[in-house]
Amino acid sequence: MIDRLIERIEALEAPIVVGLDPTLEMIPERLKQGDSLEAIAGALTKFNREIIDAVHDLVPAVKPQIAMYERYGIEGLQAYVATAEYAKSKGLLVIGDIKRGDISSTAAAYAAHIGGTQVGRQTLFPWAEDAVTLNPYLGGDSVTPFLDVCAAQEKGIFLLVKTSNPGSGDLQDLRLESGKLVYEHVADLVSGWGEGLVGARGYSKVGAVVGATFPEQGRALRARMPHTFFLVPGYGAQGGSGKDLRGFFDANGLGCIVNSSRGITAAWKKNERFGENNVGAAAREAVIAMKNDLREAIS
Repeated sequence: MIDRLIERIEALEAPIVVGLDPTLEMIPERLKQGDSLEAIAGALTKFNREIIDAVHDLVPAVKPQIAMYERYGIEGLQAYVATAEYAKSKGLLVIGDIKRGDISSTAAAYAAHIGGTQVGRQTLFPWAEDAVTLNPYLGGDSVTPFLDVCAAQEKGIFLLVKTSNPGSGDLQDLRLESGKLVYEHVADLVSGWGEGLVGARGYSKVGAVVGATFPEQGRALRARMPHTFFLVPGYGAQGGSGKDLRGFFDANGLGCIVNSSRGITAAWKKNERFGENNVGAAAREAVIAMKNDLREAIS
């Protein structure tokens, strides 16, 4: 999975993942056909398809945030799966932003997100994800089932290391007796978990989530984790910009993929040149602007 992601980033010159985190407020009225859960799920799916149609030739991946769908129950989850399947049909990689983390037996069940689930003699794949995000704060046994899947299949995981939210320091910046900060200790664990899963391009299937809102820490983590690919939230709406990310990339301009959600999917609402019939055009323009911004950071 990680080698395919790098190849697509290079081919498109776009280390960008589009976050598909729709809210009803950002969906045009023309796509809404009622207030039932079924109608809402249909609106989510149609909206996401318009975004995907507009940007699939510009970016290598999308990242649907499962909470934005789970809030609408089973119907919402059906929209999540339909979105992931449609993205894959357009040649995109899908990073499921599920942030799971639980004890070993439960983690093994959650690992079905990327590994499928055994039913009789067949393995069924109810989710259409190439990689998922995980919370590693329950320790190694909560991650092991996913590592097993990555070893057996072309799948990947991204573990929370230094997150982009303002309150991340409440726990992640605490200093341990060893002298390390908590997020530094987690970074070392993530690096260790990924050692046996390094691909041909020098990066592991075990990646890290590192927020764009902490550029100094990002630079230090790049040096600390030379074989760990970064998934970088916090760009755009949360305040991160291309110039903040110069140290996140390696010497070859690789090493991370940067997420933008509202900055792309809600671009039609933020620019008076676009109306509700130009959702895709606004998203495409936002992706191109982001690509140019990141090009400066990489160079």
